[in-house]
Amino acid sequence: MASKQNHRAWWKESSVYQIWPASYKDSNDDGIGDIPGIISQLDYIKNIGVDVVWLCPSYKSPQVDMGYDIADYYSIADEYGTVADVESLIQGCHQRGMKLLMDLVVNHTSDQHEWFKQSRSSKDNEYRNWYVWKPARYDEQGNRQPPNNWVSHFQGSAWQYDEHTDEYYLHLYAVEQPDLNWEHPPVRKAVHDIIRFWLNKGCDGFRMDVINFISKDQGFPDVPAKNPHSRWQWGDKYYANGPRLHEYLSDVGKILKEYDAFSVGEMPFVTDEKEVLRAVQFDRNEINMIFNFEHVDIDHGPYDKFEPGSWKLTDLKNFFERWQTFMYANDGWNALYWENHDQPRCIDRFVNAREEYRLEASKMLAIALALQSGTPFVYQGQEIGMRNVPTSWPIEEYKDIDCLNHWNGVVKQKQGDTKAQAIALQEYQKKSRDNGRTPVQWSDAPNAGFTGPNVKPWMSVNPDYVRVNAAAQVKDLNSTYHFWGLVLGLRKKYLDIFVYGDWVLVDEPNQEVFAYTRQYENQKALVLCNWAERNLDWDASSNGITAVKEVLLNTYEHAAEASQRFSGDRWSLRPYEAAVLLL
Repeated sequence: MASKQNHRAWWKESSVYQIWPASYKDSNDDGIGDIPGIISQLDYIKNIGVDVVWLCPSYKSPQVDMGYDIADYYSIADEYGTVADVESLIQGCHQRGMKLLMDLVVNHTSDQHEWFKQSRSSKDNEYRNWYVWKPARYDEQGNRQPPNNWVSHFQGSAWQYDEHTDEYYLHLYAVEQPDLNWEHPPVRKAVHDIIRFWLNKGCDGFRMDVINFISKDQGFPDVPAKNPHSRWQWGDKYYANGPRLHEYLSDVGKILKEYDAFSVGEMPFVTDEKEVLRAVQFDRNEINMIFNFEHVDIDHGPYDKFEPGSWKLTDLKNFFERWQTFMYANDGWNALYWENHDQPRCIDRFVNAREEYRLEASKMLAIALALQSGTPFVYQGQEIGMRNVPTSWPIEEYKDIDCLNHWNGVVKQKQGDTKAQAIALQEYQKKSRDNGRTPVQWSDAPNAGFTGPNVKPWMSVNPDYVRVNAAAQVKDLNSTYHFWGLVLGLRKKYLDIFVYGDWVLVDEPNQEVFAYTRQYENQKALVLCNWAERNLDWDASSNGITAVKEVLLNTYEHAAEASQRFSGDRWSLRPYEAAVLLL
């Protein structure tokens, strides 16, 4: 593919570090992470070379869904701090040459938000239309039924009956998370006001929660049954990327452009490239990039994420090839991520490495991701190679509403079926959101230095903190932490290649090697990753690689020491070895 000049932008050249505040760093020993705790670690974040810090929702919230149920967009949750603390965080980031993203959660609010309290108070309240209310349906026997058969993302019907006004309200997530009605102009104005409020405080942009759900088909039709095991079915056909989505995004985009702000949208259920492009193409000025879900749904079962699923390396490679080449050719942009607050740890999900290869696997995954075309996102703890919760943890250790609702369903429907329960527990340990939510492992002190030694943290710390923690890795120049600094530094040093160059998959059918080239004009690099836990030979010449000018980075040794190993026709790769080679 010939090189093509795409639009340049500061946010394309940046990388982002994501913070989930409850589990980051506790400054006041109440067992919950907080904003002063984050401020205390800004130098630690800055030192891996990231440019942007993204703060997950910290607004006032009953915490039914860990802050994604917002009761007041203009206040900060008491357990996290104050608005003044956020102002200090913004200032601390700016002083270090970093930017701060806030989280914008505006598909739904908490049922404790004043808007919803008013909305449910009566049918003629001025806030009634701020949410989606519908009358009941009745079956042939005269039994009251929800308005349609959509399933909630947290199990059960997506509709909740409210006795007070004898109607149902829509909640695509928890019962306590009613969906806002974006068709109603005052809702859109209220969202625009919230955006301006935080941008005026110096915030540099937003990550937008399930932003493609804000426009829904106003017919709210039933969906055909696909899952034979459930009365409730996925209605995403009628609420993901609805008819007015781009109109709404364009209005938001105008405000963001005024401030030259960063935006990344979370867009589940989107597999159509053209639909994504309408949101992220450079000159459309809607949002900068989206989080795609295909690669993190790769291990889900046919009907549910907590069913066993399987995949091959070529499935993952095909996903990247499709989005990398499409975005490049059409002046769009990708958000690159392995992990976040909703996903398990990548060492377990994508390579399932044995413990003795944790270091090599975590470094290989850093190279594989961050040198592709797009803006890389590093999730807290990923920079030290944190892993999933132990397989020995009982259900009592899990906190995630999604996981617990699923477990209650399994127990209820399959009473006494210990096999079904064992399979469910096994899948939670692989895929539950709790895997990414254990407290960050700061040191080998009690509670991993996350909170005081005599405090019970809100969620148990992964017991491997005694071996794997930030303090040890900061001291060790060979650690995953310092390696992230090298990878992000390389991306900046060779900006034309790794940010603006094209992307071509190499050795496509190989089930053990993930390799791709990046090329800008006559500058070209090969990124080569051994996905296997064994030594293997890779045939460079048959893949069109005839000469290597320089080894830029290697996961096992200094680049200079590795150079002689990447000459000739066949190269030997060690378990989880990755190399970046200038061609």
